[in-house]
Amino acid sequence: MLVGPGLWVGPSPHLEVKVVDLVSGRPVGRDEPGELCTRGYSVMLGYWNEPDKTAEAVDAARWMHTGDLATMDDDGYLSIVGRIKDMVIRGGENVYPREIEEFLYTHPDIADVQIIGVPDPKYGEELMAWVVMRQGAQPLTAEGVRTFCQGRLAHYKVPRYVHVVDGFPMTVTGKIRKKDMRADAAQILGLADHGS
Repeated sequence: MLVGPGLWVGPSPHLEVKVVDLVSGRPVGRDEPGELCTRGYSVMLGYWNEPDKTAEAVDAARWMHTGDLATMDDDGYLSIVGRIKDMVIRGGENVYPREIEEFLYTHPDIADVQIIGVPDPKYGEELMAWVVMRQGAQPLTAEGVRTFCQGRLAHYKVPRYVHVVDGFPMTVTGKIRKKDMRADAAQILGLADHGS
């Protein structure tokens, strides 16, 4: 059973799983990120009266494309590393926000953080950190975040922009609305929304 970002799991009995390349659809190597696909009795037959939507989620071989980014180790255990729709492509590099978020959680003044991609004319997308500060901490600047990341994250994974907030936009079920954050960020930064 899959239990959440960063947690290791194996498939349940009578289920198949694979991790595939986002472009070719072919299985990726061990410990390489790709889309998690599953097949078996737990996969839905389809969306009610929505064949087009069903075809997007379940392919002809009955593999359900979950939209989760995952890696599989040599023993067949999976690690969920993010969501495809949250992946940022910066200058041709695939950047997984979850990795950067987990790193920034180690900052002593950060209580919560979310990473999003924002439009950029040079790189296609740039990284923006939305940060909730710990009580009593001074607000972080982009320079402060860069200093904290220097030598500890690859340069293309360091957020260019930092936006300090009291909280994140949420759905009624408690999920963070990154789509709304991207739209707000485009306005905050004076950028054209790239429709994600």
